[in-house]
Amino acid sequence: MDAASEYLSLGEPDRSSNLWRYTPWRRVHPTGKIDEIPRFEGPILKLMSIGSEGPPEGVRLVKGATLPSGLPQNDVLTRNFLIAASSESEYTLEVDSGFSSENPVILEIDVGENPSVLHLGIEVGGRANIELVTRIVGRSEWFGFMRSGVIGNGSIMSDIVINQAKRGTVLRSDSISVGRDAHLRAGTISSGSEKTKADLRFRMGEKGGNLRVLGSVMSAEKMHLDHHIEIHHEAPETFSRLSWHSACGGDSRTIGTGMLRVAEGSRGADAAQIFHNLLLSPNAEADSIPELEVMENQVVGCGHGTANGPIDENQLFYLESRGYDSSDAKRALIAAFLNSTLSEMGSESLHNWLVEILTEELEGLYRQT
Repeated sequence: MDAASEYLSLGEPDRSSNLWRYTPWRRVHPTGKIDEIPRFEGPILKLMSIGSEGPPEGVRLVKGATLPSGLPQNDVLTRNFLIAASSESEYTLEVDSGFSSENPVILEIDVGENPSVLHLGIEVGGRANIELVTRIVGRSEWFGFMRSGVIGNGSIMSDIVINQAKRGTVLRSDSISVGRDAHLRAGTISSGSEKTKADLRFRMGEKGGNLRVLGSVMSAEKMHLDHHIEIHHEAPETFSRLSWHSACGGDSRTIGTGMLRVAEGSRGADAAQIFHNLLLSPNAEADSIPELEVMENQVVGCGHGTANGPIDENQLFYLESRGYDSSDAKRALIAAFLNSTLSEMGSESLHNWLVEILTEELEGLYRQT
């Protein structure tokens, strides 16, 4: 059965699961008519590196994408819908084995003014060392973004996705497999789009895999940002940390659901997750649901937690007593809160570049809070 036929056979998903409890499928479908699979154009892609107009040798974007074996299984409805919708807009980002560069690589996705969709495959060869920033820009009413990738054995990768779409809905689905002794930092920075639904899943299927999933999320006005993250430990001596920070202002709402699954036989696995939410206005809402499913008893540790709260008035008073006005003091505290995950996303040069973006986005947040 092809992807379109399988999608149409599934019907509307039940809201009893965490994936669809807070953001029903009908709300993120591009037309709201769930028995339709519209065909959209692809966005404009530009591959470059910081400080250069083009990509470094050893990194390229090629037409076409496949679904390699060994990927974690994303939600079957979202996956089949995006595969069917993106049949004319498929690309693969290839990174050669042994590739190394001091400059982060930037993939800019310009969604333009019209609805668009993209399936991006990511193939990172063994022992590569790369920092990749995928930046979504534009004013489209709807953008569907599917990523399926394999991080090669022994590779080191920072993989940052920045959502700076100015309006509309972003539907994102990630399915990433981490190779033997590979180290992956998967970062999400989200401050754009009026509505976001993201399903991010990672498979630790080889011994020695190391994964950090990091989120710096900003919401304002009536934005609705929903991120679902799953990490599957399926091999011995694997390590993962999920750290997700959301700053919520106006009448906005953020949702973060996390699932850590440790399969039987994953001896020595070490997994933990934490969600922190900063509430900037009385009407802002943040929901966090961390979950664990541990089938192996010989683990180093498995834990989870969540915390919500407003800006600390004592810290605000301290900064104001040192000469900050109220707005600047608030900006500094929110920046520090979001920077705690931002600073872990990559090298110093990448961090400095991300801070510039964060500072610009915070200006917009403060005008609306």
